[in-house]
Amino acid sequence: MRRPYFLFAVLLLAVLISSFFISCKTLRQPKSIPQPINYSDEDIVKNEIHRINEFLQTEPLKALWRAALLGNQEVLLSCRSAVEEKLSLSYEEKNYLDTKKYYKSLISIFPDYHFEKASYTDVEKLVLKNGLGDSSVNNRAPLKISDCMNATVTIWVDRGVKVMYGTGYADVIIGSGFFIDERGYIITNNHVIDSMVNPEYEGYSRLYIKLLNDSSTKIPAKVIGYDSVLDLALIKAEVTPEFVLNLGESSELDVGDKISAIGSPIGLEGTITSGIVSSKDRALLALGPVFQIDAAVNSGNSGGPLIDSNMNVQAIVFAGMLQNQGLNFAIPVEYLKQELPLLYGRGEIIHSWVGCFGNTKRNGNQKIGLEVQYVLSGGPAFMAGLREGDVITKLDGKTISSVEEFNYIVMGYENETILECQYLDSKGNEKSCLLYLEKRPEYPGITVFDTDLIETSFIPLLGMKILPSSTTNKNSYTIENVLAGSTADDMHFSANDEITVTGVTVDQKNECIYIQMTTKRKKKAFLDMGIGLAAPLDSSQYF
Repeated sequence: MRRPYFLFAVLLLAVLISSFFISCKTLRQPKSIPQPINYSDEDIVKNEIHRINEFLQTEPLKALWRAALLGNQEVLLSCRSAVEEKLSLSYEEKNYLDTKKYYKSLISIFPDYHFEKASYTDVEKLVLKNGLGDSSVNNRAPLKISDCMNATVTIWVDRGVKVMYGTGYADVIIGSGFFIDERGYIITNNHVIDSMVNPEYEGYSRLYIKLLNDSSTKIPAKVIGYDSVLDLALIKAEVTPEFVLNLGESSELDVGDKISAIGSPIGLEGTITSGIVSSKDRALLALGPVFQIDAAVNSGNSGGPLIDSNMNVQAIVFAGMLQNQGLNFAIPVEYLKQELPLLYGRGEIIHSWVGCFGNTKRNGNQKIGLEVQYVLSGGPAFMAGLREGDVITKLDGKTISSVEEFNYIVMGYENETILECQYLDSKGNEKSCLLYLEKRPEYPGITVFDTDLIETSFIPLLGMKILPSSTTNKNSYTIENVLAGSTADDMHFSANDEITVTGVTVDQKNECIYIQMTTKRKKKAFLDMGIGLAAPLDSSQYF
């Protein structure tokens, strides 16, 4: 199972090569690297048209996107007609999530496009109405703190009996959750209900909730939707809640503001603890920062609400470091609000990306955009024309100044959606392109390592741009550049340092890739030494 969060953004290991990497895989490079399509070559264009026609049968939006990149009007109009048919059919069938995907893709390519049966804004409203409902009206809102506690439930996952040392014990997972809908919909953490949805779990598992005013009764519940990356889940019980919590605006919460966590620590139902927001930007999730709080959190609090002084939910408690008191974390409610329609309508959330790695571009203290530091060969961004050094300034018409903002916007759209992107190229020229959202790999680091050459893949993996330095030893390189704040930077690598890569091991269990090398570093007096580095297989800088 994939971990719901990262305990550390980067792992660093400096060890003797003779003792640490005893099972390194043999170094290998991909046989070929995808190249940009040469649209001026007639044979290549014919092959591309053939591929587009094949995509049109099973992936019409990918066909539409590639036709737009090709620029052949006849092919583009053919693809447009096919997508318009899909749009009309999905609307008639009231599959509004599909309608939104087709509609957004069409207006990204044809800005003046209008669907005769509804505007795009109308479709967005229908998506919300069919799932979340009218969130502006809450007839069961709490009036006092004790009401908030009655809007919170204990999650009870019965996994039968486990045997340890010859003795059987009840195998029960306890968590917390809260009502967001008077129909009985409840938010909790994915890791609490994981055994209900994880295909690798083959044992007994039953899901129940317990209400605060009747803790002796277990009410059956079912999973509606879940997100293993953001560690969120939506479940439903056939019960009418006494109170329903309102979702707040996390942007209104600041460091030092008072908050309260409600839940069932170690099974003690209806427990409330208070504290403050310690930080708003802890990088523990792959898609964005989370809150650090100092309110007491224990096992069983997971999935419970974090409320402000106005009794609005500002975050969902999801992690704590039990060995370090006061270090606890919560998922901003904005993430939940962004993907609630997908949790209602799709079940499992499949996140998207465009195949890039980057960081905030600054001009002094001013954020001016998202700098592209790496583009996956053959990925959507590569096909669209984005390159290293470009700075993304807008996505879908919304201003972008960081990778977190980019990923947040993408959260609101499904795979296969086409979005317009505006950027500055390396010369400062304003440009635009069409980005196609592909399924985000479980481990972007593995995709990068398997797809690209070592000298290119080291940019996102370690933060160093390297060039081959020997015709006799293909594993010897010279560092051209080091990204600020990267693993390479933390380990005191700098430009013109020499490295020889001697082994690489991918460790999915620990979600790391281990790289063994010998090196001569300027900051270490050019002494020959062996070193091992570990890079995470995922991070919030992939987008």
